[in-house]
Amino acid sequence: MSDQIPRRCPGGTFFFTIRLADRSSDLLIRHIAHLRTAMRETKLRHAFQIDAICVLPSVIHTIWTLPEGETGYANRIRMFKSRFSRSQPMPAHRTLHQIQRGEKGIWQRRHWEHQINDSLDFARHRDLVYLSPVHAGLCETPQDWPHTSLHRDMATGVRAPDPIGYGAARLNHMPPPPHRYRDDIQRAM
Repeated sequence: MSDQIPRRCPGGTFFFTIRLADRSSDLLIRHIAHLRTAMRETKLRHAFQIDAICVLPSVIHTIWTLPEGETGYANRIRMFKSRFSRSQPMPAHRTLHQIQRGEKGIWQRRHWEHQINDSLDFARHRDLVYLSPVHAGLCETPQDWPHTSLHRDMATGVRAPDPIGYGAARLNHMPPPPHRYRDDIQRAM
């Protein structure tokens, strides 16, 4: 359970970074079907829109828009984490504290969030979501990564085939994303 105090802003759009406790794990992509099921079940129970998402081996970057009048993004994240955790076997290495609390210890207890302020802020964070596998060294272009909503956006015409304009640039030649939040986001990673 997160110790963060969520902002009480009805509706709203939020960027989140959600991490596994074990940063070296690839659990999220090994069990991507379970992850999708957990997300789908959470959305059915408590509606929200996924504007962008990228699932890395141990990290999820996503942008959600809550329905008008809703404020409970923390409950949605908690439910999503719980549903995914229940689909996984009990890990062998849990602390006494985790056992006493009934936790599997799969997720970091906190998540990083940022309320999206305007369309420019949204575009910057969406690009950050889509560029995250490139920055992690997992692929050369955002289009190469299979676990992202970029493919949905390209298929529906929301994004161009070269959405961020980096083309086939190599990772070591890529400039950093052009926004002031980059350092904050990288520190949160």
